[in-house]
Amino acid sequence: MAILSIRIIGDPVLRTKASEVKEFGPELARLIDDMAATMADVRGAGLAAPQIGVNKRIFTYAVDGHEGHVINPVIAASDDFAPDEPEGCLSVPGLGFSVRRHRWVRITGVDKNGEPLDMEASGMLAKCFQHETDHLDGKLYVDRLEGEDRKTALRAIRTANYHNVTAQTLSKRARTVGSAFGAGAAG
Repeated sequence: MAILSIRIIGDPVLRTKASEVKEFGPELARLIDDMAATMADVRGAGLAAPQIGVNKRIFTYAVDGHEGHVINPVIAASDDFAPDEPEGCLSVPGLGFSVRRHRWVRITGVDKNGEPLDMEASGMLAKCFQHETDHLDGKLYVDRLEGEDRKTALRAIRTANYHNVTAQTLSKRARTVGSAFGAGAAG
C-alpha cells in the first residue's frame, strides 16, 4: 500500500463533481487500500478520492470503530440536525469550525466488489458520511459555514501559505514512512 499526497484547497479537483465508478477490479481495490492507508497515516476520519486527485465517487472512513469504504454513494438525511460540533478537513489543514449537519443519514452504494451497501448512521459517523459525500460533489465543509465563521475561515484560507503546509507534511511523512510516497512503494 502506498501513502498518497492529499490535495489542498485551491486544487481544482476538489471543486469538481466526481465521476461514477463503472469499472471494478484489482486497480480499484488497490486504490481503496491506498486511500485507507493514507487516511490512517494522517489520522483522518475519512478520505474522498478527489482529495488524492482521483475524480471518482469513492470514500473511505474510520469512525468510532466503524471502518470501510463506499463507492457511488447516495445519501438520504433526516429533517432534523445534530448539535453543531467542530469539523475539520485534511484538504483545509489547520482550520476547524462548527458545521450544521443532519442528525441521521442513510447511505447506499457499493463496495469494491460491486456488492450493495446500505447503512444508517448518526453521530460522528453520520457527520463523516455527509462530509465525504460533499467532497464527491465538489464541496468543502467551509462552503457550509455562515456569518462570522465563514468570513473568518475565508480570511484564514486567503492568508494561509498552503505551499508551506504541504512541504511540512511531505517532510514529516518522509521521516515516518521512508518517503513522501510511502515506504516500499517503488518496484
